[in-house]
This record gives sequence, structure tokens and C-alpha cells, in this order.
Amino acid sequence: MSAPNPSSLFPTIGNIADETEQLKEPEDAPGQETPAAADEDRPVQEIESLCMRCREQGMTRMLLTSIPFYREVIIMSFRCEHCGFSNNEIQSAGSIRPEGTIYTARILSRQDLDRQVVKSATCTVTVPEFELTIPPLRGQLTTVEGLLRDVIADLGADQPLRRIENEAAYNKIESIIDGFKEILADSEDEGDDDAVGTPQEIRLPKASQKDAPMRPFTVRLDDPAGNSFVEFVGSMADPKWNMRTYHRTRQQNVDLGLVASDEESPAAAPKTAGEEEGIGGGFDGENEEIFVFHGTCSSCGYPLDTLMKKVNIPYFKDILIMSTNCDRCGYRDNEVKSGSAISSQGKRITLKVEDREDLSRDILKSESCGLTIPEIDLVLQAGTLGGRFTTLEGILDQVYEELSEKVFAGSDAHGDNGAFEAFLKKLKDVKSAERPFTIILDDPLANSYLQNLYAPDPDPNMEIVVYDRTWEQNEELGLNDMKVEGYEEDAAAEATEAAL
Repeated sequence: MSAPNPSSLFPTIGNIADETEQLKEPEDAPGQETPAAADEDRPVQEIESLCMRCREQGMTRMLLTSIPFYREVIIMSFRCEHCGFSNNEIQSAGSIRPEGTIYTARILSRQDLDRQVVKSATCTVTVPEFELTIPPLRGQLTTVEGLLRDVIADLGADQPLRRIENEAAYNKIESIIDGFKEILADSEDEGDDDAVGTPQEIRLPKASQKDAPMRPFTVRLDDPAGNSFVEFVGSMADPKWNMRTYHRTRQQNVDLGLVASDEESPAAAPKTAGEEEGIGGGFDGENEEIFVFHGTCSSCGYPLDTLMKKVNIPYFKDILIMSTNCDRCGYRDNEVKSGSAISSQGKRITLKVEDREDLSRDILKSESCGLTIPEIDLVLQAGTLGGRFTTLEGILDQVYEELSEKVFAGSDAHGDNGAFEAFLKKLKDVKSAERPFTIILDDPLANSYLQNLYAPDPDPNMEIVVYDRTWEQNEELGLNDMKVEGYEEDAAAEATEAAL
């Protein structure tokens, strides 16, 4: 017996609408009764359920469908005709993804308020501009506008009591509610309707259709299960939309039920002196020992360990990798330093990227290295992003996230006639290798590296130029006043002059 086709169990919304119209035609014909088989074929299944408010029988409707570019979901809606109570929820019909996902959408115009949002029961929603965090609660299929209206209704319900008990909290929450009402451009009467916790039959006009200025803001969905989604416009190259994945922490795996909460990691057996010397493995033995520095997390203040290790990159030099990872809040950071002497010359590496295979090249960008992509007029000065040891795709993702977060947050980011959005779209095309481009790494200290896929033979797409540093570059790096040989004579001469 063959397995059922997933597309037949979870049809798209368009197919469901066509199927519903076909089922309505026999019902409209006079003198014909609807067969029982037609009820079973209906895409929306109806089940009588108990209303938790009035204890009467209500109706639950379930719809199995698939969201384009996302996955299969189950949409459930409940309504009680006796008391008017209604509720809706969405659940993922797929498996938990191996990695968590973070979706970021920049809401810069009123049209962005119509973006569809799928919020699972494990998703945390944040709006950084308002310092608002919505904890995981229930699954929801809505839009950005619907998300804001739910926040206004939920926070506004207890405001009268909160004003008496805690005026400071009342003022803070009231500023969030007023900010969201300003974004939605609701009138005073509409705002009063939203504050009441009873269901309303009056439909408010869509905020995207109103002609009023709007404050830009950011919506970020963080879902460890990877079952949430924010709609993009056009394609995944949407400059105001971004997605990235991350590895879950142990506590997140416990919350998702993937790891038992009482399951403790086995105690580490004491190591002998010989084992401690070889920790880290690699080429240089004890030079690659992992050093541990105790400290506190800069995000939550919880104790953590910073790991440092010396690594030898083949056909390059030794480097120091420092990594920090907080198991409590998920904060992560890493940095790379040179572990060798200062080079007497600078180095310029030019790579022509032609396909996605080139994006998997390892790249070491030191703090003194500048990065340039001439095709999209991208220039990063030395010091930008600090030291990074990652892949070419990884560093382009970091560049995109840094630019989109900081520039879109500016007050004039949306007033450049779309120039910056066009630039981010080109950057997205570059980081997905949809167009060929050239990347140039210019490091006066020659501490940067780009993997040669043909090593030890020369790479036909890579050009490496070694050059002498100018006096200005040495002055900026502090090398002109640095003396490592013969300083004993200078010290003796200074001592003689002082004695005289």
C-alpha cells in the first residue's frame, strides 16, 4: 500500500478555495440534498467542542493546508454562538527542525503591515524599538498588523488595575500601547474598542490603507523549533527580510522535550599529565592546548568560560581563536588574533566568485583587514566586524545583518528613495552567489587568509599581491615608533645623559 501524498493532505489555500466552490454548486441546485460523502470531502472539518467560558457546545473548525515557501500547518478556529467567544490557533504539522531560526522583518512602510506571520507555540517575538518581548504562548496565524492589535488588546486589558498598583509599569506599558496605536493610525474611538476585552463585531479599516505617517520598527521571531515564519515580498532577496539559523542550547532542547531535564552530563574523568598536554590535538601538540578563562556573561551576568586555542592554518600561519558561549541566555561571540610575528609587508587577496562552491571557502579576516566588493560598491574599513574566522558566506551574512540592523534603525534610513534597500538587495544576491562578484581583502599586516581550493597549486580565480607598507600605514599601526633591536644601547645612552 502506497503512502498518501503530502500535497493531497495539505493542499494550498488556492486549491482549497477552488474545491470549496465546487462543493457549493450541488448545494445551490434546487431539489437536491447534500450527500454525506460531500461532508467528508470538505477541506474544513467541523467538530462540536465545549466552550470553556459558558460551558455550552461550540464549533471547532480545522483546516489542513500548506504555506508557500514554508511548510504544512493545521489551522484551528473555535466559536461559541451562545456567548460569542472565539479563538484561533495554528500548529505545525511537520517535525522539529534540527536548528532554531530567527526571522527579522523591517517594517518601513504601511504595506509591510500586511506581511503574514506564523507564530508557533515556542516562538518569542521581540520589537527592539519598543523594548517589547512577547513570550511563547500559543500558535497564531496573523499579520504584522494583527500582531500589534493583539498586543494592544492584551496589554490594555489590565491597565486600569495596573495604574493603581504600579504606576511606573503603567506608564511604561502605556507608552508601548500609544506607540502601536500611532503606527496603526487608529482614532480615539477605535482605540477604545481595542482596549475592551470582549469580542467585537466591528471591523476596523486596515492600517495599510490609511494615509498617515508611520514610525519604522523591527519585528523579530526567534523560534528554537524552527516552526515560525515571516512573509517576504517577491523573493527571499527581499532587502527588508532576513532569516538565519542557529544551534539550540541544552536548555532549549529541554524546553522542546528533546532532552530529559534530569539528564546530567557524565562527570569528566580526571586526566593524567600526558592527556592534558595533548588536549586539542593538531599539528603542534601542546601549542594547541585549550586555555579556559573564567568570567561573566556580558548579556545576563551568568558565569561562563572563555576558551582560547592556538590553531595552525595550512599554508598560512598560527592564529589564536577565542570563543565565548553562554548556556543560559544563548549569547555567543568569537574573535581571532594573529599568533605570529608582524609581517614586514602587507598582502592584498583578490578572489573572483563565480558559483556557490566559492562561498564555502574558509576566510580569516583580521582586525587590520579591509574588505571591498566593487560590483555593489561595498567598502568595509579596517576594524569593521573585528577579527573573524568563518566562511565567505558566513562573513557576508554578518555584513548583511550588521548593515540592516544599524542602518534601518536610523531615522533617515527610509528617506533615501529606496537606495539603501536596492543596495541590500544586491548584497543578498551576492551572498547567495546569484551573480558573480569580486572580493578584495587588503591587510597591511598580512594577517588575513582566504582558502585556496587548489592548494598547494595556485588558484586560477585568486590573485595574491604582496606590497610594501607606506609610512602612513606604519604610523597608523604604531610601527614607526616600535624598536625591537638595539634598544639596550638607547637605554644606556639615556642613562648616561641623565647622569650628566
